[in-house]
Amino acid sequence: MTCKEAVRKVLEDAGEPLHYTEITGRALKQGLWQTRGKTPEATLNAQLAVDIKRNGAVSPFVRTAPGIFGLRVWGIAEHEPHSAARKAEAQQREKAHSFTDAAELVLREAGDKKPLHYRSITEQALERRLISTSGRTPWNTMYAQIFHEIKRAKARGEQPRFVNHGRGYIGLSEWMGRGLAFEIQQHNRRIRDNLRKQLHTIDPDEFEQLVSQLLAAIGFENVEVTPRSKDAGIDVRGVLVTGDVVRTRMAVQVKRWKQNVRAPLVQQMRGSLGAHEQGLIITTSDFSSGAKDEAERPDATPVALMNGEQLVTLMAEHEIGVTRSTHEILELSELDEVPE
Repeated sequence: MTCKEAVRKVLEDAGEPLHYTEITGRALKQGLWQTRGKTPEATLNAQLAVDIKRNGAVSPFVRTAPGIFGLRVWGIAEHEPHSAARKAEAQQREKAHSFTDAAELVLREAGDKKPLHYRSITEQALERRLISTSGRTPWNTMYAQIFHEIKRAKARGEQPRFVNHGRGYIGLSEWMGRGLAFEIQQHNRRIRDNLRKQLHTIDPDEFEQLVSQLLAAIGFENVEVTPRSKDAGIDVRGVLVTGDVVRTRMAVQVKRWKQNVRAPLVQQMRGSLGAHEQGLIITTSDFSSGAKDEAERPDATPVALMNGEQLVTLMAEHEIGVTRSTHEILELSELDEVPE
């Protein structure tokens, strides 16, 4: 993804404005955006500022406070630089965490490694000013965001950082030790590794079809595999739809390589783009630092990059090339420690 596409995805998942440092951290942690720059936060902040200044009301982003960005489709007000009240609010938000990061901090610092009810987690986070929100039901927001993070991590075959113990009680997965959850995570890692190896053995046409299926699953419309005799280096074309509002024409090139993709391929990709198209290169390997720098060159058409790890993670999340099985497991708890 490009930097701005990654920002859209992070904000859509969060459902509320975030500071650009938080956005950067989530985008990098989730593998949505890659950069070799030494100051990724400054790069992301600058790109959003330029987009808002250049496109105005057409920009998909809105600055709600100094350093805080949201999505324009939410209908939230823009920051007024000379408002004292907004300045005070912005200073508070500068210090705030996301709901899920605040929840982790509250649970970790509780010290006894016992689950807490999401209302208690929210109250402690508010008392310590770890979160800042104008919503009337912050505890509902807290539970919804924790639940969404757990669901998304499981869909990707990863171990979530939170465990839902039922009846509203939340704990940290690291408290579970190297038991069943750890074994499941290791098993899923092996499956993703094997899936990545199998991608090198299937027919090239089948591989392109799998990629087109994945693109459709993650939000592309009008996905079409390009005939080999007329592809000009482009394997798949489609339209990336964001929030049912933003539509971006994308040209996709897929590479089943074991060696890293380098900068010249990114340059060639740009030369193959049609009018008003952006590029996406998907590889089963990875990208050199030069390729990443070239893809992010500010004076050129954006080219998003998806490496092999990101590819198989998304395939697992959307059950492409893998099947998902679930089992209900009972665990004995101490009767005198059952949550009220």
